[in-house]
Amino acid sequence: MNTKFYSNGKLLLTGEYAVLDAALSLAIPTKYGQSLSLQKINTPQLRWKSLEKDDSVWFSADLSIEKDAKTALTTLSIENKEKMPAQALEVAETLVKIITEAIKMNPEFLSDSNGYSVETKLTFCKNWGLGSSSTLINNIASWAKVDAYKLLWNSFSGSAFDIACAQHNYPITYKLEQKKPVVEKIDFNPSFKNQLYFVYLNKKQNSREGIAKYQSISVEKSGFIVEISKLTIQISKASTIAEFDVLIETHEQLIAKLLQIPTVRESTFPDFPGGLKSLGAWGGDFVLATGTPRTMRYFKRNGYNTIIPYKDMVL
Repeated sequence: MNTKFYSNGKLLLTGEYAVLDAALSLAIPTKYGQSLSLQKINTPQLRWKSLEKDDSVWFSADLSIEKDAKTALTTLSIENKEKMPAQALEVAETLVKIITEAIKMNPEFLSDSNGYSVETKLTFCKNWGLGSSSTLINNIASWAKVDAYKLLWNSFSGSAFDIACAQHNYPITYKLEQKKPVVEKIDFNPSFKNQLYFVYLNKKQNSREGIAKYQSISVEKSGFIVEISKLTIQISKASTIAEFDVLIETHEQLIAKLLQIPTVRESTFPDFPGGLKSLGAWGGDFVLATGTPRTMRYFKRNGYNTIIPYKDMVL
């Protein structure tokens, strides 16, 4: 008998980086996500296989499940690690780190004598930046019966808005209050949503590097946080595409000024006629563009062929 878990992907429409400092942010779960399926086996192993959306295997490893004699905790080790390519070994070590944290949070997790055949599957391209890590963490948390937010923070860093998206099926506002997530459902269903598109920039940004850059900025950020929070509310309530365009461009300028880097319009699309806003790791992954199917031809002419309409992206 198979057990299956599923988590939604994520996009942060407002508040990138500022969400780390308790700014109110607008986030949307995506129709794309990741599943995790389990089948019991008779050997104390996790036989792990991760699939791309086309069913191709992008990672596989066997992890031994053992009891630590000193702590009595279940421990994992990577089998045949000396034969693994460097990139696969890095993924395996990250996986062991996440599962080890889950075991610390729930010592009963994986404590039985059985092992598991584990298969994860993305429904989006791994390089799109829609949450391959956050969906994995949320699925493992569901399997281990632990708090997914704490599992993320114990394993890595970040605001954990992506965990909120993994768990909710509608647009949300997200805010950290005293380091605790505050998630609220929001009626974000703009009348002009057929004029919103997500354009992939043909590169995957490292969000942890982006976070480190933001956190290294030593200027006073309280005014910046207030402005971003106000823009989140205004953008979520915009009634026309013209108003929306002005607000997202204002948001872009605020982030660019703080990070001291050019906006995506300045760096890449100076003559695009519609509105533009960076998403994800700033300056990478997707941008939000406003316009018409005819307007979107601009991106294809410039070599950006992955253009997803709002209705096809947002859950």
